[in-house]
Amino acid sequence: MNIQQLREQLKIDEGVKYEIYLDHLGYPTFGIGHLIVEADEEHGKPVGTPITEERVNDVFDSDVAIYISEAKKVFPNLETLPSEAQEVIVNMTFNMGAPRLSKFKKFIAGVNAGDWNTAAVEMMDSRWAKQVGNRAVRLRDRIQALA
Repeated sequence: MNIQQLREQLKIDEGVKYEIYLDHLGYPTFGIGHLIVEADEEHGKPVGTPITEERVNDVFDSDVAIYISEAKKVFPNLETLPSEAQEVIVNMTFNMGAPRLSKFKKFIAGVNAGDWNTAAVEMMDSRWAKQVGNRAVRLRDRIQALA
């Protein structure tokens, strides 16, 4: 999996902000969709507090390692899948988490069978696809291209 390519895709899908802001649910966030937790040095700082590019990149590296690990809970065979599929799966995990991704039973079955057309169709047959719009279309197209 190309982590730099994944970073660039997630910058498009999640956006990247070099200051603390409130996400669509009102939670303090910064960088590439990083939800601030108590352990973060930014915890408790006000919205608008600037964050360095180095800090954003460090936190992203840590976050992506977590999401790769989470994706492996749904796809224990993650590392044997094509790199493109790995990146899409980690992107989806980053967006919705492993518990929600694990409910995409027919998508998972399609991926595990190497049936990329079925996997692509099943991605779009979800509330998630309606919620994220163009992101789902871009990710679906990448999976379908594997067919």
